[in-house]
Amino acid sequence: MSTKLASGFTLDLGPLKEPLGFIRVLEWVFTIFAFATTGGYSGSSHFTVNCIGAEPKDVNPVFAYPFRLPKSPYQIPPCNSSKPDDTYLQGDFSSSAEFFVCVGVFGFLYCTATLVLYLGFQHVYRQTSRGPTIDLVVTATFAFLWLVSSSAWGKGLTDVKWATNPGHLVMNDQCNSTCKAGEFPSMGRLNASVIFGFLNLILWAGNCWFIYKETPFHKDPNPPATMEEEGAPGP
Repeated sequence: MSTKLASGFTLDLGPLKEPLGFIRVLEWVFTIFAFATTGGYSGSSHFTVNCIGAEPKDVNPVFAYPFRLPKSPYQIPPCNSSKPDDTYLQGDFSSSAEFFVCVGVFGFLYCTATLVLYLGFQHVYRQTSRGPTIDLVVTATFAFLWLVSSSAWGKGLTDVKWATNPGHLVMNDQCNSTCKAGEFPSMGRLNASVIFGFLNLILWAGNCWFIYKETPFHKDPNPPATMEEEGAPGP
């Protein structure tokens, strides 16, 4: 199916049937999943303060993306009549989280741009070797960035889990053995984000091969035979 406009845009869905276009669509989808499951996340830990002769009091330290944990203070109710002091979660893991989301957002933008190029300006893309070559370099760069950002965010997520673990929080000096650990924060979305990050690594790295085949660096194993190779007519 092809529709040509006066601007030079020619809609052709044929590339979606080829690995080059199909994998790019998968990258577009999984890139969205990667940064969407990380950005906008918010959660809370939970523990209770059990004072003698009083009802248990719930404490819910809140944290959210980009995981600058000391940003949101919480208070541990004392068992006496004194005023509670602000307590803070420990650790700033924003660098790895923001780097991961940044790679995802720029990867999404690049996928969008190249899909428009594949489907609307395929004749421009294949006109010279410059388009596939630049595409190969950028795709390989994103594959490396997915490796680095996913590894960094995986380590950062492990640290976030430790810093927000209720069993760790009840060891605070203000608890004085009166605190009881509650439910662990729900982090299914964040676990999925790391998985999507490494899936993107596989997709972007694998797509390098199909883009490489579009460049002049790839040699056709079966080049068309010339008239000289076909041989002279027999005697």
